[in-house]
Amino acid sequence: MMLTAYDPFAATSAAFRALDQLAGRTGTARALSGMPMDAYRVGDKFVAHFDLPGVDPGSIDLSIEGTTLTVTAERSVPQLENAEWAVAERPYGSYTRQLVLGRSLDTDRLEASYHDGVLTVSIPVAEKARARKITVTRADVPAAVEGRTIEHESAGREQRAVES
Repeated sequence: MMLTAYDPFAATSAAFRALDQLAGRTGTARALSGMPMDAYRVGDKFVAHFDLPGVDPGSIDLSIEGTTLTVTAERSVPQLENAEWAVAERPYGSYTRQLVLGRSLDTDRLEASYHDGVLTVSIPVAEKARARKITVTRADVPAAVEGRTIEHESAGREQRAVES
């Protein structure tokens, strides 16, 4: 498994939408509760795309702790003097998305880029986790495997102790 997706705000966003509807505040700007994501494996890389339209690239922060990748970003509310807002539906604020990555990924070689409002994270699959072909050789003589038992080992130690 490459990742486990976790959106810590999924349950609260529905509750906030319901409160907005009850209070008659539909159409007002509210903080973004998550960021849409696509994730897939292509070749020896795991790739994730996060939609972050209107986000200043300087506000994007990526961190890894253990196998958890945390993406945080902020979209600021435009500060316009003398503006009388008619509609404010675009989400703003700080938001976070966490992914629990599989141990088969080489997080030390993670790469990230931001283009046209999309953050792309690419993580190579670790060398030890890549599929590989094992060559089987023909042996004319079966390989000898020496078998030992615990009793055989302890008897050998006792014999050496008596001889000393």
